[in-house]
Amino acid sequence: QVQLVESGGGLVQAGGSLRLSCAASGRTFSAWSMGWYRQAPGKERELVARISSRSSTNYADFVQGRFAISRDNAENTVYLQMNSLKLEDTAVYYCYTNVGGVDYWGKGTLVTVSS
Repeated sequence: QVQLVESGGGLVQAGGSLRLSCAASGRTFSAWSMGWYRQAPGKERELVARISSRSSTNYADFVQGRFAISRDNAENTVYLQMNSLKLEDTAVYYCYTNVGGVDYWGKGTLVTVSS
């Protein structure tokens, strides 16, 4: 059973920073690719960033060098460092993985960027 628990969301002013964390259960975390997605009000869920088991990364175009995804396999945790936050980054951020062909999602953490 895989469980993903996000934390670190909150209210931040435009231009500020937040670091999101996703704690995962499971003994084979190091073998999983992990992803961060987000869903803004009235919009579809979209990919923000992914990190492979070998820590190669890729990002959505809108990240534009502002975010960084990383992982700590000793802690079964994946992070999303978000800098230079914009109003349009306001969304619920979800942690995601696929293990054995099954999709797993966390419950999400809300990020609100204010002017």
